[in-house]
Amino acid sequence: MGIFDKIFGKKEQKESLDQGLQKTKEGFFDKLTKVIAGKSTVDEEVLDDLENALVSADVGVDTTIKIIDGIEKRVAKDKYINTSELNRILKEEIQSVLIDSPVDTSYKSYELPSTHKPHVILIVGVNGAGKTTTIGKLAHNFTLAGKKVLLGAADTFRAAAVDQLDIWSQRAKVSIVKHSMGADPSAVAFDAVQSAVAKDMDVVLIDTAGRLHNKIHLMDELSKIKRSVNKALPGSPHEVLLVLDGSTGQNALEQARQFTGATDVTAIAITKLDGTAKGGVVLAIADQFKIPVKFIGVGEKATDLLVFDKKEFVDSLFEGVK
Repeated sequence: MGIFDKIFGKKEQKESLDQGLQKTKEGFFDKLTKVIAGKSTVDEEVLDDLENALVSADVGVDTTIKIIDGIEKRVAKDKYINTSELNRILKEEIQSVLIDSPVDTSYKSYELPSTHKPHVILIVGVNGAGKTTTIGKLAHNFTLAGKKVLLGAADTFRAAAVDQLDIWSQRAKVSIVKHSMGADPSAVAFDAVQSAVAKDMDVVLIDTAGRLHNKIHLMDELSKIKRSVNKALPGSPHEVLLVLDGSTGQNALEQARQFTGATDVTAIAITKLDGTAKGGVVLAIADQFKIPVKFIGVGEKATDLLVFDKKEFVDSLFEGVK
């Protein structure tokens, strides 16, 4: 058990996850129950209805087909199967989709690699996805886990972004490096990392401008920021974390496609899962991009930003289903 687990407790984390996925669970499993009601065999109709239920939960067509194909290979069409058996097989197939993604569990208790210090994370994503709020929550949780945190306000395109990050730095009681609006983002990032090295910080979280209207400009700007950060601390940034709004469903999938095409995304945080029935998008993103989902947002509290665990996620989705 890590420091984070001791502070919040497994019970509290499980409650946050269960409550945050409630809408997804209700929407999907209501349909799942109707799919198998009164059925004595897993025939084409059952599989078609199950496919529709998965797609409606924003699991995505490609990932849904992979899950259905897995079920078809395991279940004989003329064999009787009850609700419990179908749920078990479906649960295992969903888990297999997530297992295929090389998820790094090093963050289980908000621990950091011991190979370098500070650990530099560049955060990217479109405006409105919850990027700056996610940074604030990360700062809060890393601090609770005993880490010294510094924020870099490199989104100098929007004054509100710097102000918002400043507020979070005060809430979490962490340091922040910021320049005036319109300043060179790469200069802010450089100064943030340099300051973190000088102050012996454990982790640096760098905010970036959330623009997608010009992909070439986005790629060039992020590349410049990465070069500046690497100049301040060779080998950094150690992660590029993409923040996606889970409530947008397939639009989040498209954002992931654009950002992964523009820069080297190494991890994903999916926010706002508590306000949507589209939680299945987590499966689609993990399956299609093979990029680790490291954090999920399931509520307003800072501690509702949870370290993603594949098994716990799927267990929560199926909890209470017989």
